[in-house]
Amino acid sequence: MAMLETATQIICKLRQVGHEALLAGGCVRDELLGRQPKDYDVATSATPGQVVQLFPGALTVGAHFGVVVVRLHGQQVEVATFRTDGSYQDGRRPESVIFSTAEEDAKRRDFTINGLFRDPIEGRVIDYVGGLADLEKRVLRAIGEPAQRFQEDRLRLLRAVRFATVLGFEIEPLTWQAIVTHAPNLLTVSAERIRDELIRIFTAPARVRGFDLLVQSGLMAQVLPEILALRGVEQPPQWHPEGDVFIHTRLMLSHLPQDASLPLVLSVLLHDIAKPATFAVDETGRIRFNGHDKLGAEMAEGILRRLRFPNDVIEATCTAVEHHMVFKDVKKMRKSTLRRMMARPTWQDELALHRVDCLGSNGNLENYHYMQEKAAEFAQTPIIPQPLLTGRDLLERGWQPGKAFGALLRKAQDAQLEGVLNTREQALKWLEAQPRSE
Repeated sequence: MAMLETATQIICKLRQVGHEALLAGGCVRDELLGRQPKDYDVATSATPGQVVQLFPGALTVGAHFGVVVVRLHGQQVEVATFRTDGSYQDGRRPESVIFSTAEEDAKRRDFTINGLFRDPIEGRVIDYVGGLADLEKRVLRAIGEPAQRFQEDRLRLLRAVRFATVLGFEIEPLTWQAIVTHAPNLLTVSAERIRDELIRIFTAPARVRGFDLLVQSGLMAQVLPEILALRGVEQPPQWHPEGDVFIHTRLMLSHLPQDASLPLVLSVLLHDIAKPATFAVDETGRIRFNGHDKLGAEMAEGILRRLRFPNDVIEATCTAVEHHMVFKDVKKMRKSTLRRMMARPTWQDELALHRVDCLGSNGNLENYHYMQEKAAEFAQTPIIPQPLLTGRDLLERGWQPGKAFGALLRKAQDAQLEGVLNTREQALKWLEAQPRSE
């Protein structure tokens, strides 16, 4: 059963015993915009206790704030009691709530487009805050006094940028001014909540607009100040005619595919993060950034850990940052080196990073196309086939474990990847010919 049908059944059951119940918030907004809601929330005059009586087994984890999770038909629907909020002391959640009416509930929400209700039975929208007009005009506007909304929950500063980015809305001037004014307060929000909003912004197809809004609002200075340090960092014009590192990074974002993975987007943002720290001019007058790839990987790890990104995202991002400079040498590499590079689980994102690195600078995709040709060439066999020689083969022939032992196995695998050794018989004959001094 579709979640809308489940939510409608819950609404019907609440109404049968005399409660008011409506669809609320983001699902109403998305339906009106022709977007598929990710979930459906219900708002009701019933108290949490009354909801639990009607739906035994409902989860009461948010009952203090009037929220109960109803489980029906294998789905979970949040059912929230109409409420007004008490004072906010921590810039995150109210100290207390008072159960109230639908109109008062709408007025305590963040933005007008999120303050709408819909009656799924009668098919009508209930609008106490002017959300319909703002949806029509594609405007993001805080409900009531913008400064108060952002003082109540400071994460709303980032949520505003996220909605403007994802929905393509303009931020209403008074709301925007309040965001700029209150941007320094964002750091009182937990890193995890900030991270989740940044993910939604940077994985949106319009991520460049999100990037710009973060910079212009002052929020980037709070969450990723290292990005702003890229401004004014000059680059060799023969390789980077586009301008400084900040311009280059922004251009790269604009060339990403709409469905770019999170590690790919983060690697674009952070691949040159160490250029300010490694900037130098050599004796010929040429600008250098020696070691910015390795230092960049270390800096990227620190930034992503600060923002509480999961380990798998950090590892994938840092691998791409650390290796992004190797592409300039791919035509000089042996087949074994190329195969090992392409065997990394991050390879597709590394190649995509190189592509947008080129498009955001001199536009030379020669090495990118070369690697595509190599990928087609190597596709006929496993990129890293089963080794023809193993450690047991060496032990049986008197080799002792140690540095030379491992080096010999790698040398054998290199010969296999190069196509010099193609059968086990060849490999064993090759092994017999290896001098023991190695």
